[in-house]
Amino acid sequence: MNKYLMVVKWGLVLLSTIAFSAFACRDAVVLVHGNTADPSSWDNTYNELLSRGYSKSEIFRPNWGSKSCAACNDHSGSEETPVREAIQSALAQSCTGSIDVLGHSMGATLAAQQISKLAVADRVETFVGIAGAFRGLWTCGTYPFNVFSSTCGRYGLSVSSPFLDGIYGDQFGRHVYSIKSYSDQIVCATGVCTVGGIHSSSIWYEDASYTYILGHFGLQTSTSTKQVDLIQ
Repeated sequence: MNKYLMVVKWGLVLLSTIAFSAFACRDAVVLVHGNTADPSSWDNTYNELLSRGYSKSEIFRPNWGSKSCAACNDHSGSEETPVREAIQSALAQSCTGSIDVLGHSMGATLAAQQISKLAVADRVETFVGIAGAFRGLWTCGTYPFNVFSSTCGRYGLSVSSPFLDGIYGDQFGRHVYSIKSYSDQIVCATGVCTVGGIHSSSIWYEDASYTYILGHFGLQTSTSTKQVDLIQ
């Protein structure tokens, strides 16, 4: 009888361990910062993830682009590489086989581009674009009558740029959300936040869009709880 009880006990322990492991298995997360920012701009989100049980090895924060020349960065060449490699590494290490991707500002459109180029939208469980300019920036003009800079050029964020037209209509994940503001000093710098009547930070096919009374950078740093809620 004692031996029987011992077998049952260890069987329950084993089942509990398996159940806990299954529960602990979650998507790896990729956090893509904005133009001239760095991975530390995600510190609030990073710490929120850690507080909810994520390990450091499950969180990827690529460091891309010039930090001193905002007008020099675009969505072509060296800016792409760190983001692409982070997405590939996250997919390779994710115990679910899927990942969640969050991007802020130009990092949102850069992340979206890499998901499309890698053709991995079906392996992105949730994509969250925060203060992105998916429909362009009026401060960059309308292509080809755009402001002469890389950020506003062919591979940049002028309205109807070949880059933006190239990703328009693409799917970036099984679930897609945007976080936006009408007090965004970058997206709404001209006083107009919309392109074609739609907020530039809104994403086609999105499941939902959340609007806050926060500035461009506050949307990233002050919505960390919501961001993590969306990927869980």
